[in-house]
Parts: sequence; C-alpha cells; structure tokens
Amino acid sequence: MAVVLDTRSCLPDRRLAVWQDIVCDTFVGLDCKSDLRGAFWGSVSQSRIGPAAFTRVDSTAQRVFRTPSRIARASEDFVLMALGNSGVNGVFQDGREAIVSAGQFVIYDTTRPYELRFDDCFSQTILQMPRKLLQQRIGSFDGLTATTFAGDRPLERLTYDFALNVSKTIEQVDPAAASRLLDQALDLLAMTLADRLHARLPDQSAHRSALLYRLKNHILTHLADPELSLPRTAAAVGISPRYASDLMADEQTSFRFYVQTQRLERCKRDLADPACQARHIGEIAFAWGFNDLAHFSRIFRQRFGVSPREWRERPGK
Repeated sequence: MAVVLDTRSCLPDRRLAVWQDIVCDTFVGLDCKSDLRGAFWGSVSQSRIGPAAFTRVDSTAQRVFRTPSRIARASEDFVLMALGNSGVNGVFQDGREAIVSAGQFVIYDTTRPYELRFDDCFSQTILQMPRKLLQQRIGSFDGLTATTFAGDRPLERLTYDFALNVSKTIEQVDPAAASRLLDQALDLLAMTLADRLHARLPDQSAHRSALLYRLKNHILTHLADPELSLPRTAAAVGISPRYASDLMADEQTSFRFYVQTQRLERCKRDLADPACQARHIGEIAFAWGFNDLAHFSRIFRQRFGVSPREWRERPGK
C-alpha cells in the first residue's frame, strides 16, 4: 500500500499519542485508550481510490471511541467496512454489538457514536467510503451497523474475499481499473446488505429497503438501455410505477434524476480511462443510454463544470 505510518520508531511513552494523531488523520476524529503504555505499537498502510480508501491496520490491545463531541466538530460522512485479518474485535453502535474475527466483516457509520474494542493484537483491512457511494446502491442500511457478516454465508464470504483482494491489487493496476474494482466491491457489499435486509422481513422498513435495492440494482444493470423507463423498471421489480417513485422519493431523488446521474458518472469515468481514448465522446455517451449528444454535453457541463472534451483533456484528472 502507498502510505505507511508506524509508531515503533517513536519513544515508547509517546507511541499512544502519536497513534491517536495517526488514526485521526487516517480516518476521522477518534479517541484511543490503551493500558499497554510503552508496550503499545501500531501501524497503518493506506491506498486511495478517488474518494475511498483501503487501510490496513495492525496494532495491540486498545479501545477506540467516536464520541458525540467529535461528531459535532466534524463534517465527515463516511461508512467503514472493517475486514478481520487476525485477532478479535468488538464493535458497538446503535445499541448493537458485533464480534468480528478473521474472515468476517462489519460496517459502522462515522456520523453516529461507536466504540471499537480490541483485547489483544489484531490486524484489519478497512474500506472507508463516502456514504453516498453505498447509499446510491441500496438506500438506507442503518439497521445493519454493528452486525457481524460471517464467512459461513457464501455471499458474505465472496464479498469479504473480493474486497480484501481488491485492497491488495489496487496499487498494481492503473487508476481507471482500480475505480472499476471499487465499483464491483461496492456492488457486492450492497448485494450482501440487501440479502440481510430481505432475511429480516416482514419488517416494513426492511421490506422497503430490499425493494429499493432491487429497484436501484435493475437501474444500474440496465443503464446502457436507452429504453430504460420507470414503468418498465417497476414492472421488473414487481411494483407499481407510483410505488417505485415513492421509494426513490425516500432517497430525496427521482427515477429520472437518478438514472441521469448514474449515466453521467459512468461517462465521466470512461472519458478519463486511457483504455477508452480511441472511442469518440458520442460513442461513450450512446453506450450509456444517451441518445442526444448536444443534450449530453449540456448536462455533463451542468453537473461537472466542464465539457466532456475538456474533462477528457484535463491533465491529472
């Protein structure tokens, strides 16, 4: 991984204070406590993919707190997916407790208080993502924080293995490929969360969340279809167009705006991809369901502040 920070080069009595600074800089504002004093140590190694990051954390026994006062002073809105490599971790959030060991994972939310408890040495790989990257795939998932996702469930094991392998691969591929791998990891995570929500039926809120995931999943897998429409999508999910609109309204969006936004994001990604340099701008736009190049160029500029051509030619995008 690209960035490596380690406390073992520090004086023993300074290690915990340095560690506090490291975790706050790496993640969000946190308070760390440990009784190990001079025997304490910790290291992090991090690689970024756009707005997301994979971070490997290796350390000794400690407790980590995200407090209301820390949250009140912060503007971060992240979700963390912690994958256990070794050791055992307790996660407390929203009145729930999850115990996570090797081969398992858990999610927690930086906008609400949480506590992490490590009673011995441990190693974790943490995917930190803006909430919107997951929310746009599944909607609300607040009921699944501090929930253990175990390796004995096939879909959850696949999600764990894929996310862990992506964390080990992104430094070896170009940024465009890394971005696509992140998208696939998030798609798998959303599928896993939806599966858990579905298993909790007949709770009404969980039922709506499961339907919203199915609705969004149909949209995302049919973005390239220029005939994608609300009635056809609702029919594919088995609900009425009005109910589908209500589900999207719960997310403060509409079917049309959601489809347009997702298509624009994929066009933006492909325009920045060196592997797509030989493709014309219009070809990329039409491949993602647009059928009017002038309209595409206009809404692309409205959303991103530059034309598709200017974005493609911008250095260091």
